[in-house]
Amino acid sequence: MTQPTPLMPHATASWLVDNTALSFEQIAEFCGLHILEVNAMADDLASSKYTGRDPVRSGELTMPEIEKGQADPSYSLVMQKAPAQVSRTKGPRYTPVSKRQDKPDGIAWILKNHPEISDAQIGKLIGTTRNTISAIRDRSHWNISNIQPKDPVTLGLCSQRELDGIVAKAAKKAGLQDLAGDDARLGDDRVALIEELRAEREAHVKAAGEAAQEAEAAAWLEAKRAAEAAGEEPAQS
Repeated sequence: MTQPTPLMPHATASWLVDNTALSFEQIAEFCGLHILEVNAMADDLASSKYTGRDPVRSGELTMPEIEKGQADPSYSLVMQKAPAQVSRTKGPRYTPVSKRQDKPDGIAWILKNHPEISDAQIGKLIGTTRNTISAIRDRSHWNISNIQPKDPVTLGLCSQRELDGIVAKAAKKAGLQDLAGDDARLGDDRVALIEELRAEREAHVKAAGEAAQEAEAAAWLEAKRAAEAAGEEPAQS
């Protein structure tokens, strides 16, 4: 079975490059990286991006294990203690700094298009507070003049599946749809929508035809007037 990689592979690789005589192949294998990444660190092309993390101090390696590897370049390092898997089950969603300025736009979009979603659900989906949601809803937010409703999926604040799941739960709770027996009604609505779109398209075609006829008649009349003004007989159509 393949052993787990260090908790911070790049930072660990950077430390091993700087503090040991292990081969690039050994470091790359232990950290689960491509050898070219390790090579770049050794050439100072990438190591400046990472603060080295000591795997001995974290318990992932021991000095005797490192010494074994240094003595035998073909030796594969064995992890002493797998890193603990960190998972977030409570608290607000983490959002990258570059996306945080988009949160108000995403919140405004949900409030506008899905008022059935509760503040708690919005907070969990977007990773925000109820105070912020309330301020945007009652337009007392300090930056309300610059907030434009935008789809949070498009903004990268959540996935389409997450949004759809929240919308479905909120709608079911609010009694807006019966997920168990609405297939017939949805089918009728779909047919009605298709008919409406077809009628709208036909109306547009008819209007376009009439506009073209009017334009042709106007052009003919203009040509006739111009010919009369010039003392010529207009061409018959």
